[in-house]
Amino acid sequence: MVVSRWLQPEALVWGGRLVRDVALAIAADGTCDAAAVPPPGATVERLPGKLLLPGLVNAHSHAFQRLLRGRTQAPGAGRAQDDFWTWRETMYRVAEALDPDGLAIASRQSFLEMAHAGITTVGEFHYLHHAPDGRPYEDPLELALRVIAAAREVGLRIHLLRVGYARPGFNAPPETRQRRFYDSHPDLFLAAISALEQRVRADPLVTVGAAPHSVRAVPRSWLEAVARARPSTVHMHVAEQPREVEACLAEHGRRPVEFLHEIGLLDERFTAVHAVHLARQEVSLLGRSSVCACPLTERDLGDGILPADGLAAAGTSLCIGTDGQSEIDPFGELRALEGHLRLQRGRRLALPSTGEGPDALARTLLEIGTHGGARSLGLDVGRLAPRRPADLCAVDLGHPALLGAPDDALLATVVFSGPASAVTDTWVQGERVLRGGRHALDEDSAREFTALCRRTFA
Repeated sequence: MVVSRWLQPEALVWGGRLVRDVALAIAADGTCDAAAVPPPGATVERLPGKLLLPGLVNAHSHAFQRLLRGRTQAPGAGRAQDDFWTWRETMYRVAEALDPDGLAIASRQSFLEMAHAGITTVGEFHYLHHAPDGRPYEDPLELALRVIAAAREVGLRIHLLRVGYARPGFNAPPETRQRRFYDSHPDLFLAAISALEQRVRADPLVTVGAAPHSVRAVPRSWLEAVARARPSTVHMHVAEQPREVEACLAEHGRRPVEFLHEIGLLDERFTAVHAVHLARQEVSLLGRSSVCACPLTERDLGDGILPADGLAAAGTSLCIGTDGQSEIDPFGELRALEGHLRLQRGRRLALPSTGEGPDALARTLLEIGTHGGARSLGLDVGRLAPRRPADLCAVDLGHPALLGAPDDALLATVVFSGPASAVTDTWVQGERVLRGGRHALDEDSAREFTALCRRTFA
């Protein structure tokens, strides 16, 4: 393997361990080669005061919902309180208003903020497929391709989770507000995934998976078709709201996870998103699968708290997502995953951790935010090791929030106290995406996104 350059930070997480006094060798093909002392005459970029981490993996995103930020924090007219279902009404109005250009602009701004926060891979749960009147665009894949193009313009790796949506709820007729989401038959949903895979196959940084939206939005026949088709990855919203659990019991006589187990979907390819309302027996059923926690969004919507400790004990692989983009802060997601459990359990250090020492829990959380997301998306990223893609981010240890970090608890300081603004640089497949806290698209994206907000909410 030919090494093209070296990055010399103050410290580096290599193979899951914090190491010092070495540099990261990046090969010409954009993969990691080694962590070692550079040889004489090597091309070395020195990064004093920086900690290099594997790039964060955002396993669940609705990029266009960045438009909602700050606009859903008061009850609507005539409502005494607000919840997920009333928030959804505002989301639908925004979804109905977006044309392809607007979707691309909103998505690009979300992806740009992700790059600034140290995220190098995004799993985009994409359910806007058709024109506002429900008719397909001339190119039926246009909206998915525009979202993918926005991520690639920013420089991110993207796993596009193409959503299947058949109905608004259990035994409910189609709704006008959701006509942009619908496929009329599971074969059309699966065919769209295959067609999208063909269109993006030339770009190694783009992959595609299946996302039957939820047990309320697709009937049993759809889920059976997905189980037979065996896509590379399957993501679903699962048990996000008590109403969903109650309706699933009424229609199928099973709770959502029990129902999915009965169909045969709960294997290593499956990711349950949210999963905050689980019965004890459902926790054990998810032991072979992944669960994607979105605690900042779940907190914003009042969804509930993921039983992450029980899931981890059952063998479930955990990961994180920014979901509704109320905040884009992967370290904040990891802190909330642990912090919500502390509040609920009434004790500290709630999640089980591997290893010992002051950094043990931080290493576990970082693994959730990197390798856990990669596993969920079926990608060989999330860890800096030989021949792995050089997807990484640099954290400024001189950031005011990180000053005085103890040497033996450096990762704990970053994970539990580091803001997204401490990230200064990101690389994807060895290519620089963010440099010194700046991205080439910052100004253009800010201008176009601000104008889009004015048009959308005029």
